[in-house]
Amino acid sequence: MYLQLAMLPPVNSDILQEAAEPYTNVELKTAYIPDSFGTHHSKMLILFRHDDLAQVVIHTANMIERDWRNMTQAVWRSPLLPLKATTPPASRSNIRPFRIGSGERFKVDLLRYLAKYENKLKGLMQQLVDYDFSSIRAAFIGSAPSRQKPLAVKSAVETSFGWLGLREVLSTIPTIPTQDSTAFSPPSIVAQISSIATLGQNSAWLTHFQSVLSCHDITSNLRASDDTSFFDGPPKSRTKGKSKAPEPTLNIIFPTAHEIRTSLDGYVSGNSIHTKIQSPAQQKQLEYLRPILCHWKHSDEAPPIRTRREAYRGPAAPHIKTYIRFSDAEKTRIDWAMVTSANLSKQAWGEMENKKGEVWIQSYETGVVVWPALFGEADSTAMVPVFGRDIPTAEDESGGPGKEGGLKQETVVGFRMPYDLPLTPYKADEVPWCATLPQIEPDWMGRTWEGY
Repeated sequence: MYLQLAMLPPVNSDILQEAAEPYTNVELKTAYIPDSFGTHHSKMLILFRHDDLAQVVIHTANMIERDWRNMTQAVWRSPLLPLKATTPPASRSNIRPFRIGSGERFKVDLLRYLAKYENKLKGLMQQLVDYDFSSIRAAFIGSAPSRQKPLAVKSAVETSFGWLGLREVLSTIPTIPTQDSTAFSPPSIVAQISSIATLGQNSAWLTHFQSVLSCHDITSNLRASDDTSFFDGPPKSRTKGKSKAPEPTLNIIFPTAHEIRTSLDGYVSGNSIHTKIQSPAQQKQLEYLRPILCHWKHSDEAPPIRTRREAYRGPAAPHIKTYIRFSDAEKTRIDWAMVTSANLSKQAWGEMENKKGEVWIQSYETGVVVWPALFGEADSTAMVPVFGRDIPTAEDESGGPGKEGGLKQETVVGFRMPYDLPLTPYKADEVPWCATLPQIEPDWMGRTWEGY
């Protein structure tokens, strides 16, 4: 088994070494981090089984008990991967241009990410080469300390790191507008994260990142044809849509102090959830974030909404990170969904392109993106949000309680939601949870918070 731990070296290295000493089957390897603000933040398991099957597991939890017990997390598991019948010699110089979203491309991108650890993971990479990834239906999104030149990327054969790679992936995804996708009901993107880093006193970086999240296959403004089928290989020549689809809105889900103090672990949960709002520069960042901030859970005092779709995760504070594009403002259909270790930060996704034409990434991250066309033809497959269960029901397909009708698509894929819908925006006087600020109001266990 190969396990990646999120870690801030060198602070925890001695503690980890001491904890690992009793276990002869545990070997610790340190990731090289060249920048002081970078972190090793990836969370991934690669399992090799006694029956010669392997599995890749990408998740959002650190390897500590509280993360797995009392916080909301996400796990993506690959199918069980068999050994290949034959194993041709591996060479990065003759990589074939596999389609984004295919298992073969996933393997190329995973191996490229692992190569950033240099010789430390050479044995793991050689072992993975022998496995057949063709059953995977997802795109791998990674980040690793690097300086990338957008004009020099090889997106046809491998996915870039950070926002460059995310743009490459999202630009291939067909988005089929619903009948309600108008200026009054545009598509919407929801970023739900457990940390908001320093993004800048103005919204330039966030605006740029929103433009990345808004990317899609520009030929999909028309109802997708059979040429967009994932299973038919690369798309053939298509005509661009005549009418421009409305631009997606953006919301960010982040808990307030009230949501932390009423969570399962009370203020202790706040140790894993971070943003800063004290300095004048941080206050300026809060000014442009506040209009798009939404609560992790709806207020207990709010009157019940008959059409609310409940995920039943509210008391388990969020350490999960998801980015989802919904087809419409009511969020009844999903264009794509991403589970990742990457929070809202320049270190994770990369700075904007600098004067040298470079994008600077400081941290290690791992994630996956899925979308409907991976599981069938684009015009006959839909992905819907699912609440409190894993399998879509007729209610999920109709868009929630009180809605009538169902989907015309032959294949319906469910994505289990970590938060309730509709979203609850922040009030004018509300601020995000800030772990460095003291809280004198006791949590539900009677404890106050001194900050740090």
